[in-house]
Amino acid sequence: MTAAETIDAFHRGRFHIVQPRGRGHRAGMDAMLLAALVADEGPIRVADLGAGAGAAGMAVASRLERAEVVLFERSAEMAEFARKSLALPENAAFAARVSTAEADVTLTGKLRNAAGLVDDSFHHVIMNPPFNDAGDRRTPDALKAEAHAMTGDLFESWIRTAGAIMIPGGQLSLIARPQSIGDIIDACGRRFGGVEITPVHPREGENAVRILVTAIKGSKARLSLRAPLVMHDEGTHRFSSFVDDLNNGRASYRRR
Repeated sequence: MTAAETIDAFHRGRFHIVQPRGRGHRAGMDAMLLAALVADEGPIRVADLGAGAGAAGMAVASRLERAEVVLFERSAEMAEFARKSLALPENAAFAARVSTAEADVTLTGKLRNAAGLVDDSFHHVIMNPPFNDAGDRRTPDALKAEAHAMTGDLFESWIRTAGAIMIPGGQLSLIARPQSIGDIIDACGRRFGGVEITPVHPREGENAVRILVTAIKGSKARLSLRAPLVMHDEGTHRFSSFVDDLNNGRASYRRR
C-alpha cells in the first residue's frame, strides 16, 4: 500500500478494498445495499457495471459462495485498484471467482461484445451509475467527477447494456437517487418488467435519499412500490438490525 491508498474492511473484515486516499469515489453503504439485492444462492454469473474499486461485486462474491463476478470499469486507475484488492490475502476466499475488465458500459453492438460485455451471458447485473447532473457544481477531483457526474442519457445506455448482456429472466439491480426514478422506469421500457422500487429513508419522517430498484428481463409483471427501508432506529445514529445485516453481508434484500 502507498500513501495515496487505503485498505478498508467490509462485512466486518470478511473482505477488504484498496481505495484512493482523499480523492475519487470511495465505496460505502450504497455499494453494500446494492450487493444485498442479489439473493441467488445457485451458480450465477454477475456483472458489476461501473464497478470502481469493486466493493459491490466483491461483496456479492464474499456472501454468495457460488457466484462468479466480473467487475467492469472504464477508468484504468480504478480498475487497477480493483485488481490490487483482489490480490490481497484477505480476499483469497473468493478472488478466483472475480475478474476485472476495463470497459465502457455504454458501448454498443460488436464493440460491446469485444470489450467482454457479451450478450446473454449474465444472470445478474448490478450498477450504481453516476448520480450527479452534469450541470451541478463540478468537483475539482477528476477521478471523483468521472464516477459521479451524469452525462447524456445515462440510464438508457447503462440499462440497454444490462438488457443485452443478461440472460432472459435475469435480474437487474441498481441503487440511485429518488430524482432518477422516472429515467429508470423509462429505460427499463420493454426490456425489463416486474420493476420493484424501495425508497430508502434515513429515519422515520425524513425524505428518501436513495431508491433500490430490481427488475427482471422479459417480465410482463407490473411495477411495485415496496415499503420504505428505514436506515436508523428512532433517536439514534445506529443502523436498524436489518439494515446492519444488509450492510455486513449477513442478509440479502429479496424480491417480493
